[in-house]
Amino acid sequence: MDISIVVPLFNEEESLPELEAWIRKVMDTNRYSYEVIFIDDGSKDNSWKVIEKIAANNPNVKGIKFRRNYGKSAGLHTGFEAAKGDVVITMDADLQDSPDEIPELYNMIKKDGYDLVSGWKQKRYDPLSKTIPTKIYNWATRKMSGIDNLHDFNCGLKSYKNDVVKSIEVYGEMHRYIPVLAKWAGFTKIGEKVVQHQARKYGVTKFGFERFINGPLDLLSISFVGKFGKRPMHFFGTMGTISFFIGFLLLLYLSYQKIIDNTTGIAERPLFFLGMLATIIGTQLFLTGFIAELVTRNAPGRNYYQIQDTIN
Repeated sequence: MDISIVVPLFNEEESLPELEAWIRKVMDTNRYSYEVIFIDDGSKDNSWKVIEKIAANNPNVKGIKFRRNYGKSAGLHTGFEAAKGDVVITMDADLQDSPDEIPELYNMIKKDGYDLVSGWKQKRYDPLSKTIPTKIYNWATRKMSGIDNLHDFNCGLKSYKNDVVKSIEVYGEMHRYIPVLAKWAGFTKIGEKVVQHQARKYGVTKFGFERFINGPLDLLSISFVGKFGKRPMHFFGTMGTISFFIGFLLLLYLSYQKIIDNTTGIAERPLFFLGMLATIIGTQLFLTGFIAELVTRNAPGRNYYQIQDTIN
């Protein structure tokens, strides 16, 4: 199979028929073998009924319905598991991503040899409340990840080699940083394509205020997991060593003053309490590192989601 198109969605009943017809037109024109996987993330409207109707008329359409809303990362993770195409393309269901971009995204993977190609919505039709945080997060992600050639990490329109989506684990809210996950997994040929961004035609944006908080936290989390996820002792051990060494030197200095200079009142000096605190914190960081080594990346059910129904 040439292409798997993964479309996570939440309450997008109006746009789905138009999106499927648009995708089918592009696929038929280019004679691709394909599948479209709609992931209904616990929609409250009639999105699933629309998907059932679409699938009845197009055998290339598949559907997975979550029993409740888990978030976009859950939808992408489940869609990636189900995808069978040589190239996997993700897009949003709100018609702001153009299926006309698919052929070039496919060729950049198959002919140009990219592992991942991310869309760049150079001209956006989003409100300032969405575009300004996006610019800040993109700048910070470039600095922290070292992926300097991407301008829009969170663009929903991306293409991947099948090996990439089978090798990364998207959980929590990490869908914003999939290129970073791919880089940490060893897929370093990451490209970018300027894509057309269209104004929302139906419904309302799902952008919420919580992204102002979750964005920086997710970036810190992905940076830590990428660098120390499989060796947390390197992080906690280093911090513990520095803290313990500082505390040890302070206490050694005070002990010298007590023994050699016969200085009194050492236990009442701020340096004494600082030295004790530093050694205790250093010891705790060491213990944290050991515990983290034991439990790292072994949490069962982290990517388990209750699926209510499937199609095809």
